[in-house]
Amino acid sequence: MKHTIIDASQLELEEKVVAIKRVTKVVKGGRNFRFAALVVVGDKNGHVGAGLGKATEIPEAIRKGKEDAIKKLVEVPINEDGSVPHDFIGKFGSASVLLKTSPEGTGVIAGGPSRSVLELAGYKNIRSKSLGSNNKQNVVLATIEGLANLKTPEEVAKLRGKSVEEILG
Repeated sequence: MKHTIIDASQLELEEKVVAIKRVTKVVKGGRNFRFAALVVVGDKNGHVGAGLGKATEIPEAIRKGKEDAIKKLVEVPINEDGSVPHDFIGKFGSASVLLKTSPEGTGVIAGGPSRSVLELAGYKNIRSKSLGSNNKQNVVLATIEGLANLKTPEEVAKLRGKSVEEILG
C-alpha cells in the first residue's frame, strides 16, 4: 500500500460513520460498556481514509475515529469518467472487494460499507462487489486497500518505459 503523508489541513473533509458497536467487558463489579466507531473521511476529490475510535461515549468515539481516519488518508486515482482506471480486487483479512470500471451514467453501485468509502473518495461511476467476509471494518479497509493499490496509466507507462498511448492501445 502506498502511504504518502497527506496534509489534511488544506482538504475539505467530510465524515461518515459506518458502524458503531457496543463492546462489553465483564468485570468483578458488573459490565463495562464502551463504544467503537468506524469512521470514513474523504474530500470527494481523490482522498479517503478510515479510522476506528473507542470510548465510553459515542460522540467521543466518533471524534477519535475521525482523527484516526485523517491520519490514515490515502490518495486514490480517479479517471475522467469518475471511475477507477482498471478492475482490481482489494483484500484485507478475509474480506475482498472487487472494484470494476464503469462508463458514464452508471452511478455508484456498491454495498453499504464500501459505498461510503467510494462516495467520499469522489467516484461517480463504479461497480463493486463485496466477496468473502461481511465484517464492516474489514470491508471498508479492503476497499481502501484496493483503491490505494490502483495504478494510473501514467504510472504503468513509467514502470514499463513506454508511452501512455502504447499502454492504452
